[in-house]
Amino acid sequence: MRKSLQLQAELTDEFGACVFDVTLDCEDGAPVGGEAEHAALVTELALSAPPTARVAARVHPVDHPQFDADVALIVGRAGTRLCHLMVPKVESLADVQRAVAAMEAAGATALPLHVLIESPAAVHRAFDIAAHPRVASLSFGLMDFVSAHGGAIPASAMTRAGQFSHPHVLRAKLEMAAACHAHGKVPSHNVVTEFKDLSALQAAARQAATELGYTRMWSIHPDQIRPIVAAFAPTEAEIDTALAIVEAAVAADWAPVQFEGRLHDRASYRYYWQVIERAHQTGHALPESLRGWLLA
Repeated sequence: MRKSLQLQAELTDEFGACVFDVTLDCEDGAPVGGEAEHAALVTELALSAPPTARVAARVHPVDHPQFDADVALIVGRAGTRLCHLMVPKVESLADVQRAVAAMEAAGATALPLHVLIESPAAVHRAFDIAAHPRVASLSFGLMDFVSAHGGAIPASAMTRAGQFSHPHVLRAKLEMAAACHAHGKVPSHNVVTEFKDLSALQAAARQAATELGYTRMWSIHPDQIRPIVAAFAPTEAEIDTALAIVEAAVAADWAPVQFEGRLHDRASYRYYWQVIERAHQTGHALPESLRGWLLA
């Protein structure tokens, strides 16, 4: 966890923007019997992180005996330092409401909530979950999703190639992304466990971004961060086109314009502005005039 925070600081200096969040894990990261001590460590790390850091915490599921203690300690003491709280294994809207109630009891009335969708039932209810106003992002949990099928989905569906070809997994990913976009929330793609094969990782990230509609992705190793950021960033050519079209739109007071033989109006302006936003979020240099708008 400390190494991740250090890497975040280094890349923030390099890119001029914080290009990834660090999520301090209390679920899979805590040893059995040592949950309280681990939650205390997470709290101290969040409190000691630099003011510019983007730090989140993943607590235990709402039905775990440690859930309330996790939230009371971490959110109660370090809630103002967290960019969001992540709750795993959310199955329903009732689970979201349970998590929000615990956060508010700890004094966090505006802290965003990120949830992990990890079962067929959760995928079925993804639209209702994404509609909750405190939910900012849904993440797909590949390995738990496959395991939830009791052996009906083979282990190959958890591999880099299999997760994009198995029908049940692919459908679940698409459903979850659609639920997010329907409610203006962020869909986060699952990890790729073959962490030493960086070319395969970048291909997976690019596929998630360009074919499945995901706008963020999890990493499980520091070496994965740069390939993921690169895969989700627009290309230089895409950025140049977006800048030219938006600048033409500004000059025309947002009336329709033509660019390279194509008509553009407010519908396409919105898309190209989103390209510029992604460029900013992934550390690309932009004209000062547009940077001012993005930071306003």
